[in-house]
Amino acid sequence: MRWLGFNRAYLRSLTRYGPSCPQQGAHYQPQSEDCLFLNVWAPMADKGRKRPVMVYIHGGAYSSGSVVDPLNDGAHLADRGDVVVVTVNHRLNAFGYLYLARRDPRFPDSGNCGQLDLICALQWVRDNIAGFGGDPDNVTVFGQSGGGAKIATLMAMPAADGLFHKAITMSGQQVTASGAINATKRTEAYLEKLGRGVDPVTASATELVAALGAIDPILGGGVYMGPVLDQRHLHRHPFWPDPAPQGNKIPMLLGNTVAETRAFFPPDHPKLQGLDWDNLAERAGSEMRADLLPEWVAAQFRDRYPTETPLQLFHRIVTAGRSWRGQVEEADARARAGVAATWVYQLDFEQAKHTDDIGLSFGTFVSPTPARAAMSRVLMDAFVRFARTGHPGWPAYTTPSRTTMVFDADSRVVNDPRQWERELFARVPFIQAGS
Repeated sequence: MRWLGFNRAYLRSLTRYGPSCPQQGAHYQPQSEDCLFLNVWAPMADKGRKRPVMVYIHGGAYSSGSVVDPLNDGAHLADRGDVVVVTVNHRLNAFGYLYLARRDPRFPDSGNCGQLDLICALQWVRDNIAGFGGDPDNVTVFGQSGGGAKIATLMAMPAADGLFHKAITMSGQQVTASGAINATKRTEAYLEKLGRGVDPVTASATELVAALGAIDPILGGGVYMGPVLDQRHLHRHPFWPDPAPQGNKIPMLLGNTVAETRAFFPPDHPKLQGLDWDNLAERAGSEMRADLLPEWVAAQFRDRYPTETPLQLFHRIVTAGRSWRGQVEEADARARAGVAATWVYQLDFEQAKHTDDIGLSFGTFVSPTPARAAMSRVLMDAFVRFARTGHPGWPAYTTPSRTTMVFDADSRVVNDPRQWERELFARVPFIQAGS
C-alpha cells in the first residue's frame, strides 16, 4: 500500500497524518489553519490497469471532524475492493463557511471556502490519481453525515461538474443551502461573540474557535455555518424545488441507519432523564424539526407501536422527523425527475445509530465480532460494486415502490420500509437545518 499526504499543490511523503482544521474540542490533534491534506491508499500499481477511485469526505456537519479518525483508515477497503481510496481534510466552521461577502467585498468566496477546498482536492485527483493506479474517469465520492451533505452540495456547484462520476451519501443530505440573508445574520451573531472591533481576518485561530459558541439567531443552539447560496459558486439549492440539473447524470446511492438519533441522544442525555408518557410529546416535539402538533404525533406513534416504551418512541419520532426525511426528499426528487438511477439502503444491523456505517464501510469497525465482520464485508462489497459498475446489486429506487435494501444479519430488499412514518411527516414541509 502507498500512503501520501497532499498539502497546497505539492506532494510529500508522510509518516503521520496532516493537521485537522481548528475546531471545538480536542478530538483531533494537531490542529492548524494549514489543513488542506489528502491521503491515498492504493494497491501496487499494475501497468495498463486502472482501478476505481473512492474519495471519502468526512462528517461532523460543516463545523468539526477529520479523516485522521481511525475509522477512516482506507487500507482495508482498498485491499478488499482493489480500489484506490482517498480521504480529504478541508476548512470547516468559520475557516470554511463564515459568510463575509455582504459585509466586505474582499471576500466574495467566504461562504463556500470549505466546498472549494473539496473541489480543489477533486481536481488533484483528476490530475494525479493515475500515478497511483486510479482511473480519473471513474471517481466515486462517498461521505457520512456532513460528508454526504457536502456531496449533495457539490452536485449543484458548477466548479465541481465532471470531477466525480458517482455519489454515495451516508446519513447526510442537503436539500437546501443557507440563504445569503440568514447566513449574514449568523455572521453578525458570530462577530458579536468574537468581539466588537476584532477583525476576523487577523484574529487568532483560538479566538475564531472560541467565537463558535455564538447562539444561532435562526435555529437557536450553536451558530450554524454551511454552504451559502451566494450566486457565485452556488446558484441554487441542491434538491429544492427539484434536483440540481448538474447532478442528474450522476448515479447516486443514499443510505441511513434505522435509529440515527441514538447517537445524538445517548442514555445520559438530559432529554432522556425522567422521560415518560407525560413529557414524551414536549421532548420529542422540540427535536423532530417538523411543524406538527407534538401531542398528536406522540399519540399516533403510541397507537402504531403499542408495546414500545417512551424511550423507544422518542428515538422513532426524532429519527423520522429530523434525521431521515432529507434522504426521502432527495430520493423522491430524483425519482420524480427521472434522472440517473438512484439506489437507497437502510442499515438495520444491531439497531444501527448515526455513524455506525462508517466503520462497517471501511472495515474498521470497533469491537470486532464475526457478525460485524460479515456485515462489514457485505456493505463494503456493495459500495465497491457501485463504484466499479454504477450498480450496487439491488433494484433502483422509483416511486411509488421506493425499493430499499435493508442491511442486516439477514439483508433483504423491501419496498417503502418506513411508509407509515413517511406519510405522517409528509403533511408538512421538511425543515433543513441551516436554511
